[in-house]
Amino acid sequence: MKYLELNDITSYKKAFLLSNYVWDIISSWKFFEKETVGIQFVRSIDSISANIAEGFGRFNKKDKIKFYYYSLGSVRESLDWNEKSKIRKLISESQYKKIFSELEFLPKEIHQLIKFTFSKLKQ
Repeated sequence: MKYLELNDITSYKKAFLLSNYVWDIISSWKFFEKETVGIQFVRSIDSISANIAEGFGRFNKKDKIKFYYYSLGSVRESLDWNEKSKIRKLISESQYKKIFSELEFLPKEIHQLIKFTFSKLKQ
């Protein structure tokens, strides 16, 4: 019997890749932009996959789902930082669209993870 591993979770893999994409963009910004928008953007985008990983590591169904919901909140926060980055001309239109499309898709994936967790675990 094969057990589910963290890297088997689509939402985790997508969020992890997206966080590294955003990191690569922001790491080239000037000091002021990094210190104001950049740090917040990186923290919010990093916390999507981090909360999925933390939830995955929990043994109680309620704990797992709680962290998956935190991840959804981080998606919403990241959408806000993506908008600000676009308006402030810190990212290109193509970068904005790529980030936006991934962030728009992630809630569906995370909700599927929540549903799976709720239905498969007893406690």
